[in-house]
Amino acid sequence: MHISRIKLKNWRNFSTGEVSNLADVSYVLGPNASGKSNLLDALRFLRDVAKVKGGGLQEAIESRGGIKKVRCLHARRDTEVLIEIDIADNDGNLAWTYELAFYMPRSGPREPEVKTEKVWYVKRDKRKILLERPDADDDVDRFRLRETHIEQISANADFRELASFLGDITYVHLVPQLLKFGDQIGGRVVREDPFGQEFMLRISQTSPKTRSARLRRIESALQSIVPHLQNLQFVKDEFSGQPHLEIRFKHHRPHGARQREDQFSDGTLRLISLLWLLQETSGSPLLLEEPELSLNEEIVQQLARVISDIMRKSRSRRQVIITTHSEALLSNPGIDPNGLILVVPSVEGSTLRKVDNSEKTALQAGLSPAEVVLPRARKVKGNRQLVLEL
Repeated sequence: MHISRIKLKNWRNFSTGEVSNLADVSYVLGPNASGKSNLLDALRFLRDVAKVKGGGLQEAIESRGGIKKVRCLHARRDTEVLIEIDIADNDGNLAWTYELAFYMPRSGPREPEVKTEKVWYVKRDKRKILLERPDADDDVDRFRLRETHIEQISANADFRELASFLGDITYVHLVPQLLKFGDQIGGRVVREDPFGQEFMLRISQTSPKTRSARLRRIESALQSIVPHLQNLQFVKDEFSGQPHLEIRFKHHRPHGARQREDQFSDGTLRLISLLWLLQETSGSPLLLEEPELSLNEEIVQQLARVISDIMRKSRSRRQVIITTHSEALLSNPGIDPNGLILVVPSVEGSTLRKVDNSEKTALQAGLSPAEVVLPRARKVKGNRQLVLEL
């Protein structure tokens, strides 16, 4: 399954925003601070609400600093925050719709409450509503509105497939330094580990057969761009038992020179993590934040093709949603025009749009998104440039 439509209201810097017909691989473009990351965070928020362990509406809001931090600054009288998504099956047919709206009551206990929660199930073009709240039980006991039904195992039996889909959404924006110097940095790992601090543990917990197969594929890919690389393998420290990645390079010594992840370049480490994540089997989306960071431009130019190839050959047909600024990444003319989402900022908050007819015509004629769409996404009022006056 994959997300086919997203609708937002009063979410972070989106006063309103809606985009439909999302592709299996979608690229989110827009100026700095326009809301690209916030669009991904709307999906992460639904994941945090629906996940089985440590989830729920109150925790998802609190972990983001409270309702004031997630509600759009442009919200006026209508202060409810709304996220609504359509989910399509593997054939592209609409299967589920989930709508969640919440707000802060003006009286009583100051805890966020569900304003609306609805679930529709679609089969053979017949649309059936499975959940509509508030219901009669909520009217009797308003405390029930502090929780969604999608987070409750006892309440989501009729739509547990939807709950599992949302709860399994993956987001990793790996920071190489946290992985390289994790032992020295120490401290608490952020819930769901979005920065890759426990990436080695993620690899360690994969079955040996699957782990070896994935690392062999990554090794083969890296050999074309990393000089003298011979072998990429998973090892455990014989004294501490800590998991590590190790690369062997051709060298004058008989057994070659070896390096572990704390000696890898930032780009190599990020590329390994990206190629690993793309191979993970899941029926839920993978959210990637600017995957081009730390990578050589020649490698970035190939990322769109690599991602499309992996997704096409994957059994799970996992959806990938990517934020990017990169001209090199978007220079591939083979990117699906339906896979481009533009975040458009304004004084009333950001909105969302797909490519318009003129842009689609240019893309279908063979031009790349970097030539047609990115200049519009980067447009700065008055053509001003960043200048620091000293």
